[in-house]
Amino acid sequence: MNDIDRLAEMIRESRRIVVFTGAGISTESGIPDFRSPGGLWTKYQPIEFQDFIRSEEKRRDSWRMKFATESVLKNAKPNKGHLAVADLYHQGKLARVITQNIDGLHQMSGIPENTVVELHGNSTYAKCLECGKRYNLSDIKEQFTINEVPPVCNACGGIIKTATISFGQPMPVHEMQEAETETLACDLFLAIGSSLVVYPAAGFPQIAKQNGAKLVIINRDETGLDSIADLVLNREIGETLSAAIEKTKH
Repeated sequence: MNDIDRLAEMIRESRRIVVFTGAGISTESGIPDFRSPGGLWTKYQPIEFQDFIRSEEKRRDSWRMKFATESVLKNAKPNKGHLAVADLYHQGKLARVITQNIDGLHQMSGIPENTVVELHGNSTYAKCLECGKRYNLSDIKEQFTINEVPPVCNACGGIIKTATISFGQPMPVHEMQEAETETLACDLFLAIGSSLVVYPAAGFPQIAKQNGAKLVIINRDETGLDSIADLVLNREIGETLSAAIEKTKH
C-alpha cells in the first residue's frame, strides 16, 4: 500500500479529524512564507506589539506595510489543498481547522467561520484593541491614504489594528482553549504545511498523539515531529491531499 492509499484509509477509518495548517498550504495560492528567503519578513521588519501600542510612528509604519503588501493576500484564492480540507468538512469528517495562517483562505474555500480556529488572527479585517469593534480594511485604507494618521475607534477612541497576532502580543485565550479541546477530542490529526517549530501552536500535534489520535504530517520538508508521526508525506500538499480524499469516495 502506498502513502496516498494509507492516508485515504486513515481518513476513511476516522470519525473526528482535526486539520492543523501552516504557511505551506497557502504557498500554493501564491502567498510566500513570511519566514522564507524572499518572504515578507526579509523585506519588512515586523513591528513588536508593544511598539505598536506605544508609538504613533510605529502604528503609521505598520499601516504603510499593511497596505504595501496587501495585494499579495488580496489576490490569493483557495488552492487544491484548501478545497480538499473543505471536502472533509462536507463529508462530515472535519471537526475543526486549527490554522497558523492569517489569510482567511479556509473560510473562502467553503468552511464556516466557526469551524476555523485562527491562532494568529486574520489579516482580512481590523478591529479595535479596546472594545473589539470590527472594521473593513478598505474604509481604513481610504482614510489613511489621505493623511497617514493611524486610525482610532469611532466607538471608544481605542487603537485599531489588523486582527492579527503580532510579535509580543499574547496568544488569543479562547482560540487556544478551543484548539486544545478539539485536539484532545480528535482521532486523526493532520498537520499540513507547518514546520512545527512555532510554539505553543506546534504543541498541538504532540497533544493529539499523546492522547491516542493518529498523527499525519504533510509538508514538503522534514519537521521536528516526523519521528512521532504515524505517517509522513514530504510532497506537494494540494495534489497529495486531494488525491487521498478522492480515494476515500470509492
